[in-house]
This record gives sequence, C-alpha cells and structure tokens, in this order.
Amino acid sequence: MVKEMRSVVNPFSPPKHNNVIIKFAVSFLLVGLAFHLLISDSFRFSSVVETPVPANEETEPESLVASLPAEEPVSNDFAANESQTSQPGKCDLFVGDWIPDPSGPFYTNQSCLQIEGHQNCMKNGRPDSGYLHWRWNPRGCSLPRFNPKKFLRLMRNKSWAFIGDSISRNHVQSLLCTLSQVEQAVQVYHDEEYRSKIWRFPSHNFTLSVIWTPFLIKADIFEDMNGVSSSEIQLHLDKLDKKWTDQYRNLDYAIIAGGKWFLKTAIYHENNVVTGCHYCPGKNLTELGFDYAYRKAMQLIFNFITNSGQRALAFFRTTTPDHFENGEWFSGGTCNRKVPFKEDEVNMTDVDTIMHNIELEEFEKATALGPEKEVALKLLDTTRLSLLRPDGHPGPYRQFQPFAEDKNAKVQNDCLHWCLPGPIDSWNDLVMEMIVNGGIYQ
Repeated sequence: MVKEMRSVVNPFSPPKHNNVIIKFAVSFLLVGLAFHLLISDSFRFSSVVETPVPANEETEPESLVASLPAEEPVSNDFAANESQTSQPGKCDLFVGDWIPDPSGPFYTNQSCLQIEGHQNCMKNGRPDSGYLHWRWNPRGCSLPRFNPKKFLRLMRNKSWAFIGDSISRNHVQSLLCTLSQVEQAVQVYHDEEYRSKIWRFPSHNFTLSVIWTPFLIKADIFEDMNGVSSSEIQLHLDKLDKKWTDQYRNLDYAIIAGGKWFLKTAIYHENNVVTGCHYCPGKNLTELGFDYAYRKAMQLIFNFITNSGQRALAFFRTTTPDHFENGEWFSGGTCNRKVPFKEDEVNMTDVDTIMHNIELEEFEKATALGPEKEVALKLLDTTRLSLLRPDGHPGPYRQFQPFAEDKNAKVQNDCLHWCLPGPIDSWNDLVMEMIVNGGIYQ
C-alpha cells in the first residue's frame, strides 16, 4: 500500500519548504487506512471463529477438485437446491425424524423412465400420495436436499457402483431418476436377466452401475426370476463373489450392502467342505444360523476392502427393515400405513436387530484399520430411518392396477422395496452430504 501511495505522490513532488506538511498529511492518511483495515479484518476473523461452518457449496474434497474443470455456478432450477451447507457442529445424520415436505420429490413416474414396474406405485394405481411429502431431518444439523447438478459435476470422469441385491437396484433407480432431471443416462450394458446394468452420462463421462450379488459372497443360487427355488442355495463362506471383486479396483465409489437373502435356506461351505446350514430340516447338518453366515460374510467383505489397495470411497449400507404386518410376504402380510412412525412407535424385529448389530460390530473393527491402510470406508446407516417409513412401500401396488377387476382381490404385497419416488430418495441426500462434508459427521 505504501508503494502505491508513493507512485501517486512522487510524480507531483512539491518544493522542499512544503515537505513537513506533506509528510504529516501522508502519515495521517496511512494511520487512518491501517486502522480501517485492522477493524475490518477483526470483524471477518470474529465471524469465522464464532460460527465455524463446514465445507459448503464451493468447497470440494481435494481428490475430486483435482480432476474437475473450471467450476460452473450451481443452477437454481430446483427450488429446494439450497447450498450444500450444514449447521456448525457435529451430529449423527442417521438420528432424526421425518418431517413434512410440501415441495415433494424431484421427479415423477412420468418424468423418469428408469423406474421398474414393481416400484412404479403411482402408475400401478396407488391412490394416495402423502408418502411423497416427507423428508428426513437429522437432529442437530441440517441435511440439504440432493443437488443433481453438483453431484454430476463432482462425478466427472468417475465411476460408481451399487453392489448388492434388489434394494441396491431400487436405490440406483432412485439416483438415476433424480439425475435424469439434469442429464439422461444411456444404458450401455445389462446381463441376461437385466439384474446387473451399466449406464453412462456422456456429458460428464460418469459411469454408474448396479452389480447384482445378493450375498456378496460366492453363492450357487437355484431360483428363477419369480423367486421359485428348485434346490437349496450353496453358500461359500470363505469366498467373495468375483462378480463385484473383479470390478472393484476400477471404481471410484461404491455402495455395498447385504441383506435379507441370508435368511433363505442355505447350505454352508468352508474350505470346500460342508460345515452346516441355515434352516435345512432333514439334511442331517448342523444348524449354524443366518447370523453365523452373515458375520462371516461381513468379515470377508471388510477384509477385502481394507486390503484391496484401492482408494475408492466405499459406503457400506446397513440392512433394510421390512414392514409386513399380519403375516409375511408369503402368508398375506400387508403394509397399509399412510404416515411415518414416530421414534417411540416402533422397534426393530429380532432378525433386523441381529443383522444390524453384526454390521456395526464388524464395520467398527474394519474402520480401526482404515487410516493405517489409507482406506476410505463410511457407514451409510439407513436402517433406523427406514424403519420409520412403513408408508413408503408398494404394498399391493407392486403390480399394475391390482384391484381394477375386483376391489377385494387377494394380492401379494411388497413391504420391503420402496416406491419411486419415495423415502429411498432421501438416501441420496445422505450420500451427497457424506461426500461433501463427510469428515464432519463420520
């Protein structure tokens, strides 16, 4: 600043007899400017100290920023796309409440072409729409709505896979539907049964895939597409499914999840020897239980991730509760509720509690090794918040117009998967918040 002052003053250098006056004036001016700057800086410093704010709309993880082109402003095309900024402090994203949300979802069953028939509740004739107007709200911090433009910008030149069973497929459809409001994905691959698929977003060179592997470990499955089984599942508790492990090292991000398939009848193999089973009466085998197999699977999965040498950001999504009442899926169970539960209105079943506890225990063991091995592993704990949404399932509307001919028809209900749009869309809010501000919460 002094140098700038001199450059202005020097061209008009006054006679010697005015030097004292000039020097006094210049000094007074410099002192005034310095005082002004001091006061201004002190206010700015005070605001940072008193209200620390985690990473916001313009702050990206270094690993992502390095590969991105010059930043473009985030559009306000969507009314709820506020800045990806959270309240100061630390909170648990997975403890909260479902609150009314008049704005509703980003997309409809008409604006998204990626919804499978079983999840297209509105098209299938579901008469109520109240389930579309709730939003997950963690206690102690704000959760911004998913920002599709920002997400695609972050994912430029990246690859992401959803790895697991049909709930993972349900989730990837939710993400595709939201992103389709910005750019339509192009499907470039599907397996013979259309269970595993790959899409590309050409404008962002972003690859999104779903890898169907319901056990995540090696399994010989003898079921048709309708779930009719011709023999017991043969489950290898010491071998991962290469369908996903062979692709894992090429991924930048992954959401991995186990689940309800472990409750099915299965024969367990270890070291190429049958060691027991789950629910196999008459086989003269030791009943080891689904929890034995599930823990073995979790240990194998987390061990692979922490020793893979791949620095992908891996999310492990916890088990999804179902909401069958008055029976199971095969015995007339239904899910007819129209509003979310409050926290004290429902408890997890014993099965879900066992699975969830195993997940948390094995995840904690794995993350203890994470920093040492430079592995990014995050817990996407959607279990409890999903438990509170009995209203978000297709129910009888897993099929097209089930009561069109007979209002009292007995139809099979789906109280496990989620309507699209529906509660599962909030999972994307959580994922994006964990990417942008992940270090604050987990």
